[in-house]
Order: sequence, then structure tokens, then C-alpha cells
Amino acid sequence: MKVVIAPDSFKESLSAEAAAGAIAAGWLNVFPEDNVVLLPVADGGEGTTRALVHATGGSLHTERVSGPLGTTVEATWGVLGDGRTGVIETAAAAGLDLLTPAQRNPWRTTSRGTGELILAALDRGITHFIIGLGGSATNDGGAGLIQALGGQLLDAAGQAIEPGGGGLTHLARIDLSTLDPRLGYARFDIACDVDNPLVGDQGSSAIFGPQKGADPDMVVRLDANLLHYGQLLSEATGVDVLTFPGSGAAGGLGAAFRGVFGANLRRGIDIVLDAVGMDRHLHGAGLVLTGEGRIDDQTVRGKTLMGISQRAQRQHVPVVALVGAIEGDLEPLREQGLKAVFSIVPGAVPLDDALESALVNLNRTAQQVAEVWRLAARSG
Repeated sequence: MKVVIAPDSFKESLSAEAAAGAIAAGWLNVFPEDNVVLLPVADGGEGTTRALVHATGGSLHTERVSGPLGTTVEATWGVLGDGRTGVIETAAAAGLDLLTPAQRNPWRTTSRGTGELILAALDRGITHFIIGLGGSATNDGGAGLIQALGGQLLDAAGQAIEPGGGGLTHLARIDLSTLDPRLGYARFDIACDVDNPLVGDQGSSAIFGPQKGADPDMVVRLDANLLHYGQLLSEATGVDVLTFPGSGAAGGLGAAFRGVFGANLRRGIDIVLDAVGMDRHLHGAGLVLTGEGRIDDQTVRGKTLMGISQRAQRQHVPVVALVGAIEGDLEPLREQGLKAVFSIVPGAVPLDDALESALVNLNRTAQQVAEVWRLAARSG
């Protein structure tokens, strides 16, 4: 039988690649002759780059770019197996995890490093970009990104504005005529799993600003700055970036990608599954084994298990999930094709122990699922 093994990462314990290997080993202990296809995936967030590179036979590259506070960081991005598609996680250069809690300050943090990664990819001949929005430390609306790519954001005196959401206070004019001309031949697909607008009560500053270090007063000032910026960006691009669903993602990077580059903002898991050829791999498959660290009420909002179940259901392939924790109502997932869910945790154990033993537990559970499958097959 052909078995597609397509897990996401088990956060804090296993990468998607390691999880796929553990599941495959457990299954093959029972069915050594099966045709097992390893297809580690992600939903556009952390781990997307490595999962896509692994699944397509691509390559990883590391660049020294500007970090959230302007200091140099090393950021990894990937080229997929086709040699033309680059995958970049915004968090690699502008992520919240690059800062200590005391350093978080969206008035100063910049998205410039993400733009510098795009420049590095252009230098390697990349014409199609997959950008994962998530985990950013910024609230600058993508201003730093645009500046890195050659655009000019100028104050009343014609000088470049300062980095960060605070720098937008002095923005008077946006000039996009100086953007790197290679961008005119590039296509951008943006993995975006939120639909927040750029400003307002549900906007970038109000919803995501506090976790990035903004106090209530700063949230108000950042929102006013993004409103001003959004109006000027809309005038410069002819695209209403203020209200477009997802424009508030990653501190407003959604607005920049949509307005300046005409990017498609799509559910992250759909972009990833298209990139790894999931529909093609499902042809002729008898089973899909997937998994991730936790299944809960957020899963049905477009996370990995939901996306895979929907794709598999269209081709009438059953899906079984192996997960760390199970919470919430599973019925919506069953309606989308998920047939069964198994927890790999052997009992009430401390979280640290569960994380440390994830590889062994995942392997063991996959073998048990295979044993159940064999019994079912024997019973007809």
C-alpha cells in the first residue's frame, strides 16, 4: 500500500522531518513492503522553510541581515527543488524570538531584514516567493521591507524616516519608483492565517501590538501611524490596504505585500500543500498519516490537520492523526475527512518528559496504529 506520511512539527520537541521519520519507522516495522512517501509539512509558520526544502529536495541558505532592532542576525531561507521558488519566514529576520522580553519595542523594531532576504533571493535568480507571515516583532507596516528593496519613505525634508512603527510619525511621501526592478518579474504567495485589517479595534496594533511590547498608549500611537501610512501607501499603489483582510498580519506586512507587490494572501497550509505536490502524492494512496503537537479548536481554522484532511477527502483517502495533546471538539475535523486521532503520550506525565520522549512515543504509536490497521484488514 502507498502511505503518505505528512506531519507538521511537534513544537519544542520534533521537527516535521524528524516526526515523519519516526512515523515511517513505526509503520514499516509492521508493513515493511509498503510504499511510504515522506512529506513533512507546515502551515506557513515556524518550520515552513525546512519542511518545504526537505519535501522538494531543495537547499537552505543563510544570510547576515538586519535584525528587528537593526543589529546583524543570521537568517536562514530556502530554495525549493525547482530552483526558482524561494521560501522565507519573516520571523527568521524580524521575529519576536530574536528578542528578549525586555527588548520588545514595536516603536523601534523593523521589517528591513525580511526585505534583505528577498534581495539575497533575487540575487540567486528566484522569481517566485513563498513568504510565511507569523511571529514577527514588528509593527511598521512593512516600511522597513520596502526601504530594503529600494523604495523611499521620506519625511517632509526629503530624508529617509527612522526605522520602526515610530518612524511612520514623520512619513510625508512614499516613492516606489526606485524599487529593485527585478521585483517586477517576481510573484509572491503570502502564507497568512489571519484576516485582521491594518488599523482599528481588530487591526495590527490593537490585536498584536501588546505581545510585541506595546503598552496601551503605544498601541494608540502605533495605530494612528499605521492609518497615516496606510493612506499614503494606498495612494502610491492604488490598492486599499487599510481594510483588505490580512493587511494587519505581521505588523502590517500583509499590507505592504498586497499593496506594493500585488501578492496573494492565502491560507498557509494551502500554499505549502501546493508547493510539495500533495494532490499528486495522494493519487493511489491508501492512507495518510499526519500529526502535530496539539489538536484543539484552532485546528479547524486552517491548520495543518484540517488542510491535509480536506485534500485527502477529495480523493477519498482516509487520514489518521498522531498528536501530543487532544483538546476541543473533533467533530468538525471528522466532517472534513479525519478518521481517527491518537495521542502519543502514554499517560499523565510532566510536560518536559513528554517533550523529551516525543520521538520514541511517536514511533511506538505509529507502530500500534499499523497493528490495528493489520487487524482491520484481516477482519475484512
